[in-house]
Amino acid sequence: MTQAPFRPMLRELARCYQAFECYATAHIRRLGLTLPQFDILVTLGNAGGLTPKVLGERTLITKGTLTGIIDRLEEKKLIKRSPSAADRRSQVVMLTKQGENVFQKVFPEHLRYIQRAFTRFEAVDYQRIETALRDLRCALTSECDGSKA
Repeated sequence: MTQAPFRPMLRELARCYQAFECYATAHIRRLGLTLPQFDILVTLGNAGGLTPKVLGERTLITKGTLTGIIDRLEEKKLIKRSPSAADRRSQVVMLTKQGENVFQKVFPEHLRYIQRAFTRFEAVDYQRIETALRDLRCALTSECDGSKA
């Protein structure tokens, strides 16, 4: 049986994701956070208060996992939950002042750390890689109508 031509690319894609996650997670742990905690802090830091439902959609963290992460971040006094002004049955999760300070410190620091891995690339390389990844995502999701790009 001959190997399908896309199989080596699939293996490389998986290895690339694993390598990126390992690289990024090592730094995030040194900042005293887990990857999901960092994801929530960055999402809230860039968006303000969000309902848990929207926060879960933006971070791709499942609802059951999200609740525990929010609980731990609340224990660290980095986030707080408040009743929603629009819907009293819902809550809004937002950064505390301490959480905002952590976000202002760790987000730029982490971007500088990540940037070190990309120093060998030129702007044209970023565009080429982004286009290839977007095309692959669209092929996989069959939602390449421009609204998800």
